[in-house]
Amino acid sequence: MTTFAKILREGCLVLSATAMLGAVTAARADDLPPELRTIIGTTTGNPTETADDNILALDRAMFDLYDTSLAKFRANILAHHPVILGLFSGAGGRFILYRPGQPPLDAPSVPVEYQLMKSVGHSTMALSEIVMPYLDSPTDQSWRASLLAFRSRMQSALDSVAQSDMEEDWKANNKAILENNIAFMDRVNTAGKITLADLQAFAKEQGPLLKLNIAWAAETQVHHWMDVLDKWKKDLGSDWDQTYAVSNTIYVARQNNVLFSVLAQYFGPDAVNDRLMMFETTDFFTTPDAMLDLMTRVIADRSVGQVFFGNYHLMDYELMGGNGRKAIIAETAKRGMKTFLPPAVPFGSHQWPTLITPGPGATSLDDLN
Repeated sequence: MTTFAKILREGCLVLSATAMLGAVTAARADDLPPELRTIIGTTTGNPTETADDNILALDRAMFDLYDTSLAKFRANILAHHPVILGLFSGAGGRFILYRPGQPPLDAPSVPVEYQLMKSVGHSTMALSEIVMPYLDSPTDQSWRASLLAFRSRMQSALDSVAQSDMEEDWKANNKAILENNIAFMDRVNTAGKITLADLQAFAKEQGPLLKLNIAWAAETQVHHWMDVLDKWKKDLGSDWDQTYAVSNTIYVARQNNVLFSVLAQYFGPDAVNDRLMMFETTDFFTTPDAMLDLMTRVIADRSVGQVFFGNYHLMDYELMGGNGRKAIIAETAKRGMKTFLPPAVPFGSHQWPTLITPGPGATSLDDLN
């Protein structure tokens, strides 16, 4: 048999088998038992939806590939660059130094005086949270249980001030705050009601004392972290110029963020938004791994921006932001609206990642009367 005849014969066999399979399939569809007909139906599909899904799958795959590469990028960065993480914590922050080829180094914690003053200050805030919801509800007595339970804790704290690890003038101030708290709690509990006048008088009494606690806590925190960074910068030597630093914040702590502001004193203006970054997180607390991953994504994306568009910091910004601005300007013009947008800033701007436009009004507790 010639090769051509053999191919022809095999092709005919395949066609015959395909035709037979189609007939059998059709017969089986007609012969489906009732219990299967309930769950099996004929589908025609939607070619457009299938095509769209095939294209959208590329975007989903991108994130999987991104996660795979992230670990490699992160390892490469840590192998060549020191990294400092400045993480928010209730103890005044946590600083971690990563050095190539060495285990992470946790800095000593802020002295406990910081936490003691913060805790006493927060006690007044917590007391306000107990009473404020009931200012307009004189017949509602549900606040009493929480108030009396908290009073017991307040008394224990007051009894402990003399033995606490604080300077004497700090002890006196904290003692006064706690005594005022207890006196206010006793007054409203005896009266069986909470009035705005009582709360305002209490706040006026506590305000100056709280300001002192806040100032002393800030001085303690800043002094400690600057001592830490003095040592780390000296130990790193010339490697300091290759060091990255990242701190985190939530929205309410973004302005005048203490940890970022301290780091900025050592990194200088040119490092802001380059080697020194602040990430806004959804919670006060985050993990070192999450912060390292965020930093790695930023640095990796910068390389992509350089390769494809010729600008190293392009990807630090909303990629469609420039075109989005043009679209917003065009669309507001069509609608007769006045366009409201911030000034365009260059990629790689070193301005502070907080509000920096000056204006009237108080800018610190010292500015408030």
